[in-house]
Amino acid sequence: MSLITNVMDHSLDDGYAEAAARKENWGEGGMPKTLRAKLGLAAGLVLAALVVTVGAAQARVAAPVVAKERQELIDRIDQETAAADKLEGTVDELRDDVSARQRAALRTSGGSAQADLVGVLSGATAVHGPGVKLVVNDAKEASTGGDGTNPRETSGFSDTGRVRDRDMQRVVNGLWASGAEAVSINGRRLTALSAIRAAGDAILVDNKPLVPPYTVLAVGDGKRLSNRFQNSADGLYLNALEENFGIRTGISTESDLRLPAAPSVIVRTAQPSTEKGTS
Repeated sequence: MSLITNVMDHSLDDGYAEAAARKENWGEGGMPKTLRAKLGLAAGLVLAALVVTVGAAQARVAAPVVAKERQELIDRIDQETAAADKLEGTVDELRDDVSARQRAALRTSGGSAQADLVGVLSGATAVHGPGVKLVVNDAKEASTGGDGTNPRETSGFSDTGRVRDRDMQRVVNGLWASGAEAVSINGRRLTALSAIRAAGDAILVDNKPLVPPYTVLAVGDGKRLSNRFQNSADGLYLNALEENFGIRTGISTESDLRLPAAPSVIVRTAQPSTEKGTS
């Protein structure tokens, strides 16, 4: 009975049991599982390093090409800008020459006084004389509006503290109504055809962007012009912008202001009359 009991208790030889345990620890491939895991991790790291290295090499190869193309674009922009500035200067010179020839022809025909007056009022002639200097600037902590909306006109938006195109329109119209004979903004002469518009947060005068502060020069009776403007509805509007939104303003009378001629005064419709007056 002891022999049968021993056989039942030890049906598997100890050597077979040891071999089975060793095989389980090493896995099917005959290699310890921990070693296989380490080797797999090492292979993954090597592959990742290889990918990063190849990507960096490609980036280094492409970087000079991108930098070269960027520099070429910058150079082209600079060249085109210089060419445009040169052409604009040529146009100004030709315009001045045409204006001088027109004045000479009018003097010859005896219409000098009337022609000079028309040139001053239309903006075709540079002028100088006493007047008012008005500086309008954004608030000190001005910020850019997200959609270019004027918060003073649309509820639901916080004020940005920036001067808007409609503000400058009211300023200019107020100066005209107060007796100004000629007006300019940041050196640009205004005429009956001038337009003050907005493009985002920028103010355009005749499609030319202006940069704050906005310096408005108005030729006229300086003291009278200043008093009439400040007491007008437009002057009070500007004062309200200063008090409520931090817009900075300053006005002063000047003894001699010099305003350039308008860059382009084009008559599109009117024609000189050939009929002689009757007595």
